[in-house]
Amino acid sequence: MPQPVRPMLEPKHHALLDEATRRGLPSCDGIELCFQVLALARAIDRDCAARLAPRQLSEGKFVLLFLLHGQAGGLPPHELATRAGVTRATVTGLLDGLERDGFVQRQAGQQDRRMITARLTAKGKTTAAKLFKEHAQWIGSLFDGLSPADRAQLSTLLRKVWQGTDSGRAALLEQAR
Repeated sequence: MPQPVRPMLEPKHHALLDEATRRGLPSCDGIELCFQVLALARAIDRDCAARLAPRQLSEGKFVLLFLLHGQAGGLPPHELATRAGVTRATVTGLLDGLERDGFVQRQAGQQDRRMITARLTAKGKTTAAKLFKEHAQWIGSLFDGLSPADRAQLSTLLRKVWQGTDSGRAALLEQAR
């Protein structure tokens, strides 16, 4: 039976894992699994960046295109920041790049010129529609090798691990309130 492909761990992770093994820590399996998840996440991020780069897009810019797509009236930058989970300063920088590349235009409000709304241009609408479909298909295809039962099991396992994180515990406490 062929050996399963193991995600490439970074040198720092190999060093930490080697040290944990040398010290005989009982948690080495868990440490290695954590590093494999991190390696997978990095690989997906790198692949995502490589797929978006030819269109002069980063993941952040893509998220804004997606959020603006279908919003005929556009959205104000503070709302984009909230929906994207980033700061207003980050949205400003992303919108600057999207506007420079012809994907977005900003318009001042008619009654209050301080109220800015970001809207997709024709280029932005076309790109967003096509790219979202391509991106969704690519992301979904990452799990093509898993059966529906495998996917359900993986989802359950990832949720269990997430619940063991500080963020997961905090979210569960907040949800219980």
